[in-house]
Amino acid sequence: MEANKSLLRIFGSPKMGALLFLGFSSGLPLYLTSQTLQAWLTKEGIGLAAIAAFSLVKLPYSLKFLWSPLLDRFVPPFLGRRRGWLVITQVGLLLAIAAMAIQNPSQGLRPLVIAAVAVAFFSASQDILVDAYRTDVLEERERGAGASIYLLGYRLAILVTGYVTLFLADRMPWPAVYLLMSLLMLVGVVSSIFAPEPAGRDRPPQTLSAAVKLPFIEFFQRHGWLQGFLILVFIVIYKLGDSLLKNVSTPFLLDKGLHFTQTDIAFPGALGIFATIVGTLAAGAIMTKIGINRSLWIFAILQAVGNLAFFALAVTGKNYYLMIAAVNIEQFCAGLETAAFVAFLMSLCNQSFSATQYALLSSLQGFSRDILTAPAGTWAEATGWSTFFLLTAIAALPGLLLLPFFAPWNQKPVAISRPGLDEEEDLWETK
Repeated sequence: MEANKSLLRIFGSPKMGALLFLGFSSGLPLYLTSQTLQAWLTKEGIGLAAIAAFSLVKLPYSLKFLWSPLLDRFVPPFLGRRRGWLVITQVGLLLAIAAMAIQNPSQGLRPLVIAAVAVAFFSASQDILVDAYRTDVLEERERGAGASIYLLGYRLAILVTGYVTLFLADRMPWPAVYLLMSLLMLVGVVSSIFAPEPAGRDRPPQTLSAAVKLPFIEFFQRHGWLQGFLILVFIVIYKLGDSLLKNVSTPFLLDKGLHFTQTDIAFPGALGIFATIVGTLAAGAIMTKIGINRSLWIFAILQAVGNLAFFALAVTGKNYYLMIAAVNIEQFCAGLETAAFVAFLMSLCNQSFSATQYALLSSLQGFSRDILTAPAGTWAEATGWSTFFLLTAIAALPGLLLLPFFAPWNQKPVAISRPGLDEEEDLWETK
């Protein structure tokens, strides 16, 4: 009973409400420069080559670590280091999305490209700050719940921009839809203003040079070179099996594999988002009970099971109900694994430069998701679908071999600590 009350206190705290809305604000711009924008451009009769080229506007998401030290070093004159910058980037997003709304793609794409790049830049900056704020504001025992609540808000935003926008676009012009989406950024502005201020446990960098160099120095000083290297390898490979599957799952279900129709997969796809949401919430509750370390072990195994659901579908062949089950089992397991992974990344960051450290660590995972999975289609063609999905299940497991080095099962089941700098060492060179 006492444990349940503690769980309710954690999930019901003002921090969690702030993270829910900040997660929504963080997820809102993503599809507006990708899938949703593609739908608008298709409706305007823009050529396929030009539509595909718009994927380049997302480059700021991959390069966000380049300017993250600036957000660690400098403090706006209002609302503090995290919330002040959050309000600035969110107002920038509101204006940039509104700028997209006033464009006419059929009369020229350049102004729309500029506005879309601005959205991607401010969105990537907001991601840096939300990740840093989440890392700074949550105590050790709150990280699992905080990660799941943030991801819940993020997924709800994906539902709005990925599905509600399409519904609205059949009833109003696309510019009006984008203008409405820009106004939803007020959710982020208000939540940033009223969000709890993180406790200033560690001092921010005193120079820009320190903001650039010290995140690297402190990380390896705290973990050691060997353990630090193994952690970085783990970040690259932990979600690799899930990323490989997701990279080809839609072609597999459509004409490249089982020949389901787009209508056939629409309902399971939407239901899968809810399965992911349930998975993230379940992960938060589980991590609060057993800690991040053990959750990383369990959820990696469950993700392999989720991939095996697609293996079973490939072996069985076209079966609508098995397809629904496979999609939702995989999405649920992915929600579990993602929440644990986000909580783990938070535990690796020092509050002094959490923006830079989290941006760098998440970029490693992005490298795995976007680069290492690029040949997935070629591999699937070479091996056949059933063998490929079996291999993705196996690829979900190597991270387990690294966990004993920095997240052992038999350690006290709490998140890895986030110590400050050693008081006896003057990394700031102030003495």
